[in-house]
Amino acid sequence: MYYPQQSPGIPKLAGHQHPGQVHDQSPWARTGHHPVLGPPNHAQVPTSPAYPLFQPHSAMNTLQHHAHPHMPGPLTHHHHQNSLSHPHYQSPPNGNGMQGGIVQTGSPGNGVAMPPITPHWQNQLMKCEMVRASRSPHHRARASAMAARTVQKAAIPIQNPNAVKPAETNGTPKEGESESPATPSNATGSSPSVAGAVAVSHPSSTVAPIAEAPRPTAPKPPENTWNSLDMGGVHIRNIPSTSGLFTFTFLINLYLNHNALISIPPEITRLRHLELLDLSGNNIASVPPELGMLTSLKELYMFDNQITTLPPELGSLHQLRTLGIEGNPLDQSLKSMIQEQGTPSLIAYLRDSCPAPVPPPPRTWQHAVTQVEREAMQNDPNVETFSVLCYNILCEKAATERMYGYTPSWALAWKYRKDLILEEVKSRDADFVCLQEVDSSQYEEFFLEHLSDQEYEGVYWPKSRYKTMSDADRRMVDGCAIFYKRNKYTLVEKQLIEFSTVAMQRSDFKKTDDMFNRVLGKDHIAVVCLFENKETGTRLVIVNAHIHWDPQYRDVKLVQVALLIEEVEKIADSFARYPPRLMLPSAASTANGTSAEEKNASSRPPPTYADGTKIPLIVCGDFNSILDSGVYEFLSTGTVPSNHPDFMSHKYGKYTSDGLRHRLGLKSAYSVAGELPLTNFTPSFQGVIDYIWYSTSNLAVNSVLGEVDKSYLSKVVGFPNAHFPSDHLCIVGEFRVKPPKEPQPPRPPPVFPDSSR
Repeated sequence: MYYPQQSPGIPKLAGHQHPGQVHDQSPWARTGHHPVLGPPNHAQVPTSPAYPLFQPHSAMNTLQHHAHPHMPGPLTHHHHQNSLSHPHYQSPPNGNGMQGGIVQTGSPGNGVAMPPITPHWQNQLMKCEMVRASRSPHHRARASAMAARTVQKAAIPIQNPNAVKPAETNGTPKEGESESPATPSNATGSSPSVAGAVAVSHPSSTVAPIAEAPRPTAPKPPENTWNSLDMGGVHIRNIPSTSGLFTFTFLINLYLNHNALISIPPEITRLRHLELLDLSGNNIASVPPELGMLTSLKELYMFDNQITTLPPELGSLHQLRTLGIEGNPLDQSLKSMIQEQGTPSLIAYLRDSCPAPVPPPPRTWQHAVTQVEREAMQNDPNVETFSVLCYNILCEKAATERMYGYTPSWALAWKYRKDLILEEVKSRDADFVCLQEVDSSQYEEFFLEHLSDQEYEGVYWPKSRYKTMSDADRRMVDGCAIFYKRNKYTLVEKQLIEFSTVAMQRSDFKKTDDMFNRVLGKDHIAVVCLFENKETGTRLVIVNAHIHWDPQYRDVKLVQVALLIEEVEKIADSFARYPPRLMLPSAASTANGTSAEEKNASSRPPPTYADGTKIPLIVCGDFNSILDSGVYEFLSTGTVPSNHPDFMSHKYGKYTSDGLRHRLGLKSAYSVAGELPLTNFTPSFQGVIDYIWYSTSNLAVNSVLGEVDKSYLSKVVGFPNAHFPSDHLCIVGEFRVKPPKEPQPPRPPPVFPDSSR
């Protein structure tokens, strides 16, 4: 039975209802329920109304359930294990009759005193009673249908004078909406309201997958006219793994309560957008660990089953508010955590005690040239190659449990992550290492010290806000670092590009609200280094950038990248005017008795460059922009029109009057072998936002480091984790320098026949 998104609240507890009301709002009469023991055992109950499972779709014909000519009272395939009928589970009573914080259990006069029920357990018992009240077939669907009926208004509307008017978030409340506080939608089965997207100042690529700050570019459920499905109370015995249910990826709420299920297929992980899942009142004895992949879950009800333990994989359900376990013979230590500290405490325990997944196979290289060509280049001293590594390492300050609640605390600790990061960088042994989100203290005390053993030297600048901070706070500000092989390259010059400062210096940028409120308030930077190869004299420009992350500021991303490219063009042009350096035999060549000719053709005169576009250029970093963004279009094609949607109708001088244009001829290194499926991996976002761009006129790609094993990714919810210390992937490319074109010899003057003859 499908039903609209706006489901009504589940009925109130029996102890608080009018005597004439019944729990499940059934269309037939029924005697009142006992406030604790539940409904009486009816000798005969009317048959269920004919509610079909689906009306517009027939994909569920594989569901198997048996006929049920009579609805039993309490379901016969399980027991409602409340504290009175099962005192050995130590479940407190369901909230009725609590006086003075002391409750009685067992027989009426045994005098056994229980400690006060905590608010966490009180909430658990309240929701348990709500779920038990919905045992009739399609209870929630029928209740939703009744609530959706048009109610004729009285001539004089009767209003509750004590009702609290809700805060207006988008104008005044709609006509007919209740002004009294409502039960949270996620607890009742209605589709959750979208929380206000509070901007979180997070320096990394994504707003982490927390309910308080959803990422607008995160995958959303497919568009559909309904997103809740009620299959409760119809005695379904089995859901096969091939069921059409698992194709309904748009579902947000799924009710399988009060059936005869003994297991849940792992294929339920396809329903990644589920926020409420009700499995109560079945015969389930074990919880599938695959449920831990449903990281959007906020309510998971498993009341009244046969569950004795919980898989540690549920620890990845970092958004879970309620884990319903009452009425199960659950291990007392796990149950006590929920009773005393609530669901988040249990989830954190499961998360931190979960064993690490099996590590993935090593990432392989994707080659842009054949094996024969690679061997030829290795044996040719005239071929000059170099490699570049780009990696957003997720700075220590940003790696918090609030932002990455699905990551075990031990795997999120910087003490653990920094060793994995260092191991990754050292194992790639790239000529240039470009890191983002490196804070000052870690650059000085960790990376410089450990990378110097591998012949690296570094250049570093923190983000602009460090200028306004105390000495202690400055050390926690992240920035961009470039490390290079000092035995192979000479650092000629280094420059910092502060986008806000460059924007202020532009005469065509009017100091409007857009400039002050959108561009100037961002302190993102880029580091530019100019190098010369010690053997060949070849010059290189290496750029490491970190662009603003917020998807609501696509215009700022585009402006920052436009400013970056303009500054790089100026710096490269200036570098081209430097006179060639006098080439001397290297110390290594002299010591080894190796001739300059044998050392990569260093006997040749160093190249000269007519302008900056002739110098090999690498622009890499965390651009926080996907493949169909204006940033990618601008860098890859060299132009963006003035009315591009990513400008978002804001005005930025010549950028929005004439459009953007550059002449660097850039291309993404990974586009040669096929862009990676992702460079950033969290539960709420998987996509490509990190790039290595190269100048195609003087550089070519030999190979790039490939993707992470797909089967591994299908079994983890996101990074960072035990094997990947950042929410970003490390990307690496190897390039070869195209030899400069030899100048054409001057043509002899033309000879014309003698016209006098």
